[in-house]
Amino acid sequence: MVCDRCVMVVRQCLDTLGISYVRVALGEVHMRQPLPEAQFAVLKTQLESLGFELLDDRKTSLVSRIKGVIIGYIHAADTEDTNKKLSVLLSEKLGVDYNYLSTLFSSIEGTTIEKYVILQRIERAKELLSYNELSLNEIADSLSYSSVQHLSQQFKKITGLTPSQYKQSKETGRKPLDQVGS
Repeated sequence: MVCDRCVMVVRQCLDTLGISYVRVALGEVHMRQPLPEAQFAVLKTQLESLGFELLDDRKTSLVSRIKGVIIGYIHAADTEDTNKKLSVLLSEKLGVDYNYLSTLFSSIEGTTIEKYVILQRIERAKELLSYNELSLNEIADSLSYSSVQHLSQQFKKITGLTPSQYKQSKETGRKPLDQVGS
């Protein structure tokens, strides 16, 4: 789950199946109690039909949670979390040492957390550019870039276009958040 709509759909699925849960957050569902095998199979089938993958492997689940924290961090607007260094935030939110998280993420995803963050930031920049409400300077600030030049350099490296060229093109080239980095 990579967005609030995903969380809503998973909640609806759980409610429809009559499965009690404590909470649903990005990339995770906290259950009141373990599900019987038959009910687990039904839930897995239902979620897969909706385009979700049920992760019951701890390491894969942790990587999914890392992605959820990163996406929340990049899309956050002026929360106290945006003032924290990402490595500190990941360790705090997940209760695991950052070095372990970094090594695990790289081994499962085939890319580093840092590269994944850059790809997510560029997707967010594309989104903000398409809204045409903020200046490039405001977008750079909101995504914690040190300068417009830095944003523009990364943007061109990833997309092959400058932000201005991207804004003028009719082709958005945007990816769903769960496919960024894949």
